[in-house]
This record gives sequence, structure tokens and C-alpha cells, in this order.
Amino acid sequence: MANEQQLNHIQVTVLIAGRPYLLKINAADEALVHRLEKEINDKTAAFKAAQTSRDNQDCLALTLLTYAVELHRATRPPVPEPADQQLHPA
Repeated sequence: MANEQQLNHIQVTVLIAGRPYLLKINAADEALVHRLEKEINDKTAAFKAAQTSRDNQDCLALTLLTYAVELHRATRPPVPEPADQQLHPA
């Protein structure tokens, strides 16, 4: 079984903020990895365009934080509002 899983792995190089990263991934994930590569580069470039004084490391950190917030919101149950904020007078 382990050999079957290894046969499905491929090596791909992604370019994130101008730096190449060699990854070993499941072959079925190749298209997803390349879509994410583009999305990450697009978000990083948007941060750079909006805040030209930031360097690439800052923009990558902001991109990572954006993904972390999105993941947190998607995987955590919503936090209930305090009772005084739930009630609205008619």
C-alpha cells in the first residue's frame, strides 16, 4: 500500500514571491497546488501594490494571516453574541 501511495507522488516546483520551492505532492493535487500558487502570488502582489513600503516578507506574512483568518472562520463554530447584543427593541 505504501508503494502505491508513493507512486502517486510527483515533484513540482512552485514559485512564491519570486522564490522556487520544490514540493513532493500527490499527483491528484497538482492542479490545486498551481491554482494556490497563483492565488498566493496574486494576494501578495495586491498587498505590495497597496502598501509599496512593505517588503516581500511583510506581504507574504499578511497573505498568510489572511488565509489563517479564512481557515479559522471556516472551521470554527460561530461565537454567539452576548445576550444584550442579540435583543433588539421593536
